[in-house]
Amino acid sequence: MAALSDQLLVVAILGYLLAMIGHAAEYAFGTRSVVGRAAIRPARELALVGAGGGGGSEPVVGTKLDAADVVAPAGAEPGFGAVGPGFGAAGPASGADGPKLTRALLAGRIAAALTVIAAVVHLGVVVTRGVAAERMPWGNMYEYLLTVTLVGVVGWLWLLYRRPALRHLGLFVTLAMVLLLAVAGLVLYVPIVPLVPALDSYWFVVHVATIATSSGILLLGAVPAVMYLIRNGYDQGKRSFPYTLGARVPAAASLERLTFRLHAFAFPIFTFAVMAGAVWAEAAWGRYWGWDPKEIWAFISWVVYAGYLHARATPSVKRPVATWIAVLGFLTMQMNLYGVNIFFEGLHSYGGLD
Repeated sequence: MAALSDQLLVVAILGYLLAMIGHAAEYAFGTRSVVGRAAIRPARELALVGAGGGGGSEPVVGTKLDAADVVAPAGAEPGFGAVGPGFGAAGPASGADGPKLTRALLAGRIAAALTVIAAVVHLGVVVTRGVAAERMPWGNMYEYLLTVTLVGVVGWLWLLYRRPALRHLGLFVTLAMVLLLAVAGLVLYVPIVPLVPALDSYWFVVHVATIATSSGILLLGAVPAVMYLIRNGYDQGKRSFPYTLGARVPAAASLERLTFRLHAFAFPIFTFAVMAGAVWAEAAWGRYWGWDPKEIWAFISWVVYAGYLHARATPSVKRPVATWIAVLGFLTMQMNLYGVNIFFEGLHSYGGLD
């Protein structure tokens, strides 16, 4: 079962990689992309050309425009629940389902299907690892990262089902999955070993399950947060990289609302996880809090995310400022996951790395 888990990890990474390529194809050649706008002349533009040339003007030879190739007006942005051109699965930019899907739209749908398949394989990686270890597969950094990324991708698929208009974000979600799983397999991988005595408790399931769930949702929430900052900068006239990517992502207001909702959902779970960890620490070590490096960084992350939610609820704080606090919270979570286990020694040093 351990060998099967390792093999399924490779399949999952390849699945996410293929999904990323499909999303990249839709992202680059869909009707909302720069490439699509440069390659396809809007129907209204052709009409203006014909009108300007007089009554005897001839149509452009060899030009064929399907309904799905018509680009929406520059000011038309898909709403949070709307399906915009090249975004969702409802049809072409004209608003009507054409008899034939554009290749870019088809690539996006295939990418979404591949993400589902990769997520199922990803689940198989975690399950077979747990069966082989005869315990919950959360005993070291490798296993924990497998679980956190699984929670993140399941959350993304649920979000995609509810809000198809945000499918373009799948490019960045699958990119994160490929990178994180590759790091897990190449850098963090350790053979299966029994749990250390301090972890052999029912609190192991309660604490780690809630911290992994909240961390996965916060990982997912970081994607629209970064995309919002990029889109907001683009809307303000910034044209240097990475703000140029803002032309091909959903509206800034939609991304900002999504960021807030994901963080507002994950924060209470994260709070409970920290409290459960304190109770577990008292049972295992005889104290609720000992300023261990892991505990310190968990507290830092909690304070930063609480600061984000407070800033988001304060009218005088601008939304980009609040979103930057959310990104800072994500960085503190990465420090807690990687930095503490790799560079610090403490009671929570269960990463399994030498």
